[in-house]
Amino acid sequence: MLEKLKKIISSIDADYADLRYEIRSDLDIEYFNKDLNRISTNSAGGFVLRILIDGGFATSTFTNIADAEKAIKNCIINAKILSKNSPKKVKLAKVETIKDKFTPRLNIDPDSIDIVEKIELLKKYNEMALAEPKIVSTSMRLFEVKRDRFFVSSEGSEINEKLITCGISGLLTSKKDNILQNVRVAFGGSNGFANLQNQEEYMGKRIKIVCDLLDAEPVKGGVYNVVLNQSLAGVFTHEAFGHFSEADLIEDSPVMRQKMAIGSQLGNPILTIIDDPTIYGELGFYKYDDEGVPAKKTVLMENGILKARLHSRVTASEFNEPVNGHCVAEDYRYAPIIRMGTIFIQNGSDTFDSLIEKLGDGLYLCDAKGGQTAGENFTFGAQYGYIVKNGKIDKMVRDINISGNLYETLKNINAIANDLLLSKTGGCGKGQLNIRSCHGAPHVLINNLVVGGV
Repeated sequence: MLEKLKKIISSIDADYADLRYEIRSDLDIEYFNKDLNRISTNSAGGFVLRILIDGGFATSTFTNIADAEKAIKNCIINAKILSKNSPKKVKLAKVETIKDKFTPRLNIDPDSIDIVEKIELLKKYNEMALAEPKIVSTSMRLFEVKRDRFFVSSEGSEINEKLITCGISGLLTSKKDNILQNVRVAFGGSNGFANLQNQEEYMGKRIKIVCDLLDAEPVKGGVYNVVLNQSLAGVFTHEAFGHFSEADLIEDSPVMRQKMAIGSQLGNPILTIIDDPTIYGELGFYKYDDEGVPAKKTVLMENGILKARLHSRVTASEFNEPVNGHCVAEDYRYAPIIRMGTIFIQNGSDTFDSLIEKLGDGLYLCDAKGGQTAGENFTFGAQYGYIVKNGKIDKMVRDINISGNLYETLKNINAIANDLLLSKTGGCGKGQLNIRSCHGAPHVLINNLVVGGV
């Protein structure tokens, strides 16, 4: 396939051109309560062509190789129109030429597992939940997504990389009298089917939580000192801070470019935030992005000081900053955009117990449950939490929302534990869906956080 792609772009008269082809294969198995609700498989492929002419950068997608000539003509026309009419001329940061083929090592290839065995595995977890009388509804899904990507550029890069993602996700709903509660289930990864096996202990914990929530009290609204668990702190890192680290989201905003200026002291000096897609075996791993650029570990914030941001070749040139391989597409239907890979807060020096002791009186909040950001302000739900009294975890609470200002909250992070945990399933919806978006954190102690409740 690489030779075919090279032949297609060899005749293009442009300052730069690249062509990506990929085949995407999907498997979905779903249970709704006791019923096997869905089994679907799908395989499709397509091409994404990008052409740069005199500062005009255009994209064309097509699914049939016979349409390549037409796509090239249209893309050239569009690039020339953009060159003449756009006030900003696009430039690409220089990158090394890469020739490589990469297939990840898997801890059990999903293709080696019969579909009947996959159905039985999902059924087992589903029946574990339904065996609990307090659980009145389940929705459980097993999914696999395989992307075989081929990339060539007029600069000479030739890359073939496979990405394989599998996971199980679901929702458990419990009921007592007129009270309904639910929690999410999510596990999986990018390094094989073994991530889906032997998860009975995890399922048991989620089942207990959704049942315990029936007897929990709604949290009382107010301003609290809080400890966030790894999941909730990771979502905060991704949503509230991470997106502002994506250069395309602040590129055309003078206000945000000023606030997110490299060298600014944005957080407490104990805080370091990193994005690293090169951590092999984690959900967010990839070797090359969809521009053919090697993924690089990027220290975004160090000791509270903004050190870098995430780039495409276009924004790296615009900001005159190093390119770092963070331009990723959902699949063959899309041109790539800037995305986080594996973003996380670096471990601190505290233990979880010492964090709770330092908290004294406050709340221990766990697991994200929806949320949104509006500029530098954020609002997230927490699936459950606990009141903390005198440094001891007390009774469970529910119906929790947290909100605040990004910059104030970064400075109010008062202590960080040494128990970093990265997410096992993802789902960032910025422009396109990125199921390999990985986030994480240790437990963190934050002062003066607004908590919504009764």
